[in-house]
Amino acid sequence: MIALGSDHAGLPLKKEIIALLEEMGLAYKDYGTYTADSCDYAQFAQRAAKAVAAGECDRGILVCGTGIGISMAANKVHGIRCACCSDCYSAKMTRKHNDANMIAMGARVVGVDLGRMIAETFLTTEFEGGRHQRRIDQIMAIENGEDLG
Repeated sequence: MIALGSDHAGLPLKKEIIALLEEMGLAYKDYGTYTADSCDYAQFAQRAAKAVAAGECDRGILVCGTGIGISMAANKVHGIRCACCSDCYSAKMTRKHNDANMIAMGARVVGVDLGRMIAETFLTTEFEGGRHQRRIDQIMAIENGEDLG
């Protein structure tokens, strides 16, 4: 299950990502927004991120105007590693090396076709593990308040 969230600026791209998920045969849950009315992204980021962190959803995709604010909000949820991606290479590498469980995109930055490609890349790339796991463990240690010294 894929968690989705957006603000009003990201809504059109989120709708395109929903179409992509349906084409790929992937289940999803949309945590809002559902209208083009101006709104704040943090609540939608939090809803989707909580679902991913709780294991209710496997991964998440968020969209706002730039992708920056919504990714910052998602990363405040314990257990979330959300990368703001504007290209397919970053989406691929954040899965392979960072085991990102969410990505964020900027609808005003990437547009529809690239946004769909970024989402597909994120969803079809697996974590490599190995030496990268040590780094993920360090990120999680920081999140847990540990000093890496």
